[in-house]
Amino acid sequence: MTLEEFMREWNNGCSTLCIQTSGSTGVPKKITVEKQRMLASARMTCNMLNLKKGDTALLCMPLDYIAGKMMAVRSIEREMELLCVTPNSHPLRSFAGTGQKIDLAAFVPLQIAKTLEIEEEKNVLSAIKHVLIGGGAIDEQMEEVLKTFPNNIYSTYGMTETLSHIALRRISGAEASLWYTPMPQVSIELSPAQTLIITAPHLSPEPLETNDIAEINERGQFRILGRRDNTINTGGIKVQIENIEEKLHQAGLKDIQITAVPDSTFGEAIVMLTATETTESFKRAINTLPPYWKPKHILKLNSLPLTETGKPNRAEARAIAQKLIYSKT
Repeated sequence: MTLEEFMREWNNGCSTLCIQTSGSTGVPKKITVEKQRMLASARMTCNMLNLKKGDTALLCMPLDYIAGKMMAVRSIEREMELLCVTPNSHPLRSFAGTGQKIDLAAFVPLQIAKTLEIEEEKNVLSAIKHVLIGGGAIDEQMEEVLKTFPNNIYSTYGMTETLSHIALRRISGAEASLWYTPMPQVSIELSPAQTLIITAPHLSPEPLETNDIAEINERGQFRILGRRDNTINTGGIKVQIENIEEKLHQAGLKDIQITAVPDSTFGEAIVMLTATETTESFKRAINTLPPYWKPKHILKLNSLPLTETGKPNRAEARAIAQKLIYSKT
């Protein structure tokens, strides 16, 4: 979708928009949202970051999904100048050396990782007043680099159903934290299953129970421990996919995904999908895992399954693992 197409849809007189979910854990679906609620979400972000008329906002994510749409809506709500870049892995390349002022920009982790590889693009990133990063996990190495940046960099928490983010976690500077702070008018609690429940009447008429297993501290902040649908029960021991992947990332493995398949002995068997060769360093990284975290199967693929927004496609990963493993038996 182009910006012109989005603006026609925004100004077509209808009170709602149809939005596509990313499908990271299941089948992508379309939901209908009210434009007034999108404006309320945009207003909340602009107020929190003290954005004002005439500021500049960078749109470098697809307008087919909520992140891109909401950047356009924020520019509408606050009358900001919208700078548009075709979505790609180096969205700041064209701004290098130009001195262009950017007050707000949102990226996915892949775009940040690629930007940090190029010094000129890294300099542009460090000059953006407010940087939002969402749509995937930020690895420890990236976070350590961003912690030294002089500007305001945040990890965001949200989903299509919450019309973009409902909480921010500071990454840069002395205020860096491991905890997300809910935005004004947003309240949170835990379900009996320890999943996060979000109440934000201006965004959703009903409380939303997520699949994210969370912890809430005494200041009303939260952190995500994993997803309920990403829990593997292997031999009676429950393991979070995200925890295994994080441990392997810390050991130096990047192009990997963890999933599981049914197993007659263990209930579920842990499976690693990888797009790298199984070298000695690869094997050493796996040996850093606790015994019950180690994959029973390792499958080499040409590329890992991702959604259109670049997130791990958990449903497809599981389907690929089952097909490859059980076709051999």
